[in-house]
Amino acid sequence: MPEHAIRPRRSALYVPGDNARALEKAHTLDADVFIFDLEDAVLPANKEKARDQLVAAVKAGGYPGETVVRVNDPTSRIGGADLKAVARAGFAAVLLPKVEKPQQVRDAVLRLSAAGAPANLAVWAMIETPLGVLNIEAIAFSSPHLRCLVMGTTDLAADLRARHTELRLPLLSSLSQCVLASRAAGLTILDGVHLDLEDEKGFLASCQQGSELGFDGKTLLHPKTIAGANAAFGPTAEEVGWARKIIAAHAKAVGEGRGVLVVDGKFVEQLHVDSAQQTLALAEAIAARGRKK
Repeated sequence: MPEHAIRPRRSALYVPGDNARALEKAHTLDADVFIFDLEDAVLPANKEKARDQLVAAVKAGGYPGETVVRVNDPTSRIGGADLKAVARAGFAAVLLPKVEKPQQVRDAVLRLSAAGAPANLAVWAMIETPLGVLNIEAIAFSSPHLRCLVMGTTDLAADLRARHTELRLPLLSSLSQCVLASRAAGLTILDGVHLDLEDEKGFLASCQQGSELGFDGKTLLHPKTIAGANAAFGPTAEEVGWARKIIAAHAKAVGEGRGVLVVDGKFVEQLHVDSAQQTLALAEAIAARGRKK
């Protein structure tokens, strides 16, 4: 499995690039990913100041999670300047807003390369419009630099003229279509935000739903939601124990010339072992991240 596929991305916290206090606080938070935002969270008058402040903060280092920057529209003047500024600043990835066509990804990769970006700088794509969902297959396979899809469910719901419901039924077809494309292309995919910060029950339910749909993690608006996302999208102790049990049982069965078996009344074959190995790889990656703190 590729390294990027087993990197924990259970929680991805948006951090406004113009908020010095938030940039500092992020050093102490347990999010797997920090999405430092230069786009929606920053007023037009603050864009350049936010960019300079953010680049300086990330170059200084010390963030416990993966550092990602959401730039403005790369075809705009401010977005083009964003790409040049962040290309060599030490970010792990650049998140492109409102991706609707594969050429947007390829163009951004070329611009980052021209600005001196290292070969391992990843590109992430936000899918937040109906056209982006319709073109998701082409987008997912657009570039080897593309590593992650991020759902922008707030904008998507608005464009669909859909309501924000508890079960998110108006969005399920779009969410599942994007999960399908991400898995086919070998990408990570993150679920959209939960807007009501006072609705803990609804937030946890949306995390559970996202995990059940196949998402790797969830984008977040507030630090207080990090723990819930980490718990929902990480393997439980029971899941880790079961994974170890069926891997060992299957290895024993193969040694005896049997390719399938029953463990605790459950049918087990190679596909279940593959899934179990992924569970253990994620658990180890999470544990390794904890040991680095």
